Amino acid sequence: MKFQAQGVIPATLVAFDQDFEIDVEASRKHLRDVADIAGLSAITVNGHASEIHAFKFDEQCRLLAASLEEVGGSLPLVNGVYADGSHAAVEIAKMAAREGASALLVFPPNSMSMGGQLRPDMALAHFKMIADATDLPLILFQYPASTGLGYPLETMLRIFDEVPSVVAIKDWCNDPMLHERHIRTFQSLPRKVNVLSTHSSWLMASLSMKPAGLLSGAGSVIADLQVELFAAMQRDDLAAARAVNDRIFPLAQAFYSAPFLDMHNRMKECLVLLGRLDHAIVRPPLIKLEAAEIARLKTALIAAGLLN
Repeated sequence: MKFQAQGVIPATLVAFDQDFEIDVEASRKHLRDVADIAGLSAITVNGHASEIHAFKFDEQCRLLAASLEEVGGSLPLVNGVYADGSHAAVEIAKMAAREGASALLVFPPNSMSMGGQLRPDMALAHFKMIADATDLPLILFQYPASTGLGYPLETMLRIFDEVPSVVAIKDWCNDPMLHERHIRTFQSLPRKVNVLSTHSSWLMASLSMKPAGLLSGAGSVIADLQVELFAAMQRDDLAAARAVNDRIFPLAQAFYSAPFLDMHNRMKECLVLLGRLDHAIVRPPLIKLEAAEIARLKTALIAAGLLN
């Protein structure tokens, strides 16, 4: 299906069984639950929310194939390209194109974390190799500079100029001033490159800057609220946006508290509390949350009006 880099794009989770194998049926049910929400532009699989760091290549293939079979006829699917080497990224991109993905979300290679910002040709070569391997539209995943994986603005502009299949960035710069600069600069280029915010811990503030959309793991739980908030901010209805944000706030505070790496772990526990998943199993090194934190998540769901 044709992909438009705009609007609300949830990133879905993956269910595992007690042996840490993919529970395909439970994962498909979760995907269907999210896809049935009106107003979505696409869905992302094989991303952070899918615990992609713990996936083998063949598992990525299986998840994408099952996802396409479940919802590929109703929504475009974005497939993550998570690899430390460019050749491995190319293989993932080719696989996704063969299976029928509509776009690719390109993660920065972790191998560039020790000074890659100083070598813009490395980033450019990575994107060119992927673009040469597939005609699918690409989304550049922008990380915070503090991680060592964020691309300087000048590097991104060069990538956009030389790799025209890059149609958007997933912006996680985590810097409000830079985020606004990205939006104003990239969405005003002669060949516009859209900004999809993933600043889900301060989403209303981000959307006030008018990015083209959002791409968020929190959409695995609250895609309906994200759709409402995005629509309200697009029509400049501040009162309606504040009312929705008041519901999102307790969950954002719970999802994105320290340690940050447990955010999708927490989302799984919320789906169990909501009766949408039977088990909240994560693959090591992630481990199950303690009872006290699960209780805090339940309180946040109640405050958000999602649980009695």
